[in-house]
Amino acid sequence: MSNHDGMYIGGSWRPAAGRGVTDVVNPADEQVIATVPAGDGEDVDAAVRAARAALPAWSATAPARRGEHLAALRDALDARREEIAATVTAELGSPIGFARRVHVGLPVAVTASYAELAATYAFEERVGNSTVLHEPVGVVGAITPWNYPLHQIVAKVAPALAAGCTVVLKPAEDTPLTARLFAACVAEAGLPAGVFNMVTGLGPVAGRALAEHPGVDLVSFTGSTAVGRQVGAVAAGAVKRVALELGGKSANVILPGADLPKAVTVNVADVMRNAGQSCNALTRMLVHADRYEEAVALAAEAAASYVPGDPADPETRLGPVVSRAQRERVVGYIRKGVAEGARLVTGGPEAPEGREKGHWVRPTVFADVTGDMTIAQEEIFGPVLSVLRYETEEEALALANGTPYGLGGAVWAADDATAAAFARRMDTGQVDVNGGRFNLLAPFGGHKQSGVGREMGVHGLTEYLQTKSLQF
Repeated sequence: MSNHDGMYIGGSWRPAAGRGVTDVVNPADEQVIATVPAGDGEDVDAAVRAARAALPAWSATAPARRGEHLAALRDALDARREEIAATVTAELGSPIGFARRVHVGLPVAVTASYAELAATYAFEERVGNSTVLHEPVGVVGAITPWNYPLHQIVAKVAPALAAGCTVVLKPAEDTPLTARLFAACVAEAGLPAGVFNMVTGLGPVAGRALAEHPGVDLVSFTGSTAVGRQVGAVAAGAVKRVALELGGKSANVILPGADLPKAVTVNVADVMRNAGQSCNALTRMLVHADRYEEAVALAAEAAASYVPGDPADPETRLGPVVSRAQRERVVGYIRKGVAEGARLVTGGPEAPEGREKGHWVRPTVFADVTGDMTIAQEEIFGPVLSVLRYETEEEALALANGTPYGLGGAVWAADDATAAAFARRMDTGQVDVNGGRFNLLAPFGGHKQSGVGREMGVHGLTEYLQTKSLQF
């Protein structure tokens, strides 16, 4: 076990104000692998002060130069790929192959995209007799989750820095080691002192202190809708801007004529990705009654191929969920699904055989799920798929749009035009058409209770900008 101390504030590691610590637990075997300091309001205040002190010089730095700093950060992250991947595997439980490809590969690519965008974005434009300036909003308080610990940091920090903002990060308490590695990369990249700062700690303490601090101009939060409401309420008291990326209950709609085996296989893979701990996971599969039982059988067969295994083994595709609390949450939903009359096709609430130690959940598929069931309405955040039946396209649309969320979704049809026509009517922020690939330059964010604002690409950059017009 390793003991870490200090907060990254003003370009160096400083002792924490208090003596509190949090344990970092390996979810595969429940062993404590490290401790980190639990920051408080005093630590947050020091970090915000450092960010405010660095803001004038950083915001005045030429955008192309800011891009060069981000390119250096990209290189620093790239150089530590294996170390970061192993750390994600140890504290999150993500299979090492997925950690290398996605948990590290994606944020390296996203950082590179903002290095380029900083140099090419039009921070000034001419509109009639006015010059419109797109200026940094100021100090950003970034509060990130544990499910994609490095990507969620980069998705906030990289565009904020590209925009000319300075940042105070409060990472998730379950995955602080990855965040500490990110801070080390910031130092190695030579970013000016105070441009990026980090305080580890608990959400109700350090997170709340950051959200309500008067020196923070914008709060960017990713997490549950319930906590997002609290962050929004705190920020509203100071009339500060918020960006909220919250929960999801995404529907995968398989229309008649679609390639059913492919659509089902892709759906199951998406739900099992990251042990189901993805806010945009396709957790509801909607299938026409004519091929419903075929789809259920295909889903059960595909899910059974995801055998829980050692996350450090490159062959493993399904690891544990992040914590005991998360396992209890997921298992509770599985039990509720059974209690409400859904048909348990595969999986269940029991721990996988031979995996009594650790936070393991069986890959689970439910059939005969109706739109009003809890498992069809609430975000489970585990490897659990609900298969719903529909008779008409209008019924499918009503089911797809029939939750409080609207983050992601997918449509499969015999041709792209048919699928796209349906996708246009879905009340959600992003829809994959016939297996469309993830695009890191496309805006990511939700409708309804899935959040406010967008991440990724130019839309992610503009979240951290405010406008000023000069009339001539």
